[in-house]
Amino acid sequence: MSQKALELILIRQLATRLALPMFVIDPTSRLLFYNEAAERILGRRFADTGELAAAEWTAGLDPTDELGVPLPPTAQPLLIASRERRPAHGRLWVRGLDNVRRLIEATCFPLVGMGDRHLGVVAITWQVEEAA
Repeated sequence: MSQKALELILIRQLATRLALPMFVIDPTSRLLFYNEAAERILGRRFADTGELAAAEWTAGLDPTDELGVPLPPTAQPLLIASRERRPAHGRLWVRGLDNVRRLIEATCFPLVGMGDRHLGVVAITWQVEEAA
């Protein structure tokens, strides 16, 4: 296992103590960690998956807007935060690893380490309850 940057260790410690779902993604889109609250959105426990390559956790994500229109990468908060290195927020439908579609809001921001190193992205999300 490669040595992680101190900032990644610290953000993971913070995530374990938050009640909000939180994901930590590296610059290659590898999912490094997600907390217990995020397990309900992703549809699988972190203890069962561990770190996931981008292709593994994004394969069936199928992000769409509220009308079901697929979101281009330029409209996906996580990709905006990673590529443009700026905070981004949005409401979108995603499919978890359990194949269940959920409406979520996501606030994503770049994680910058010492020496202005781009370490990845932090995504704080929550599931939106649909109005009946």
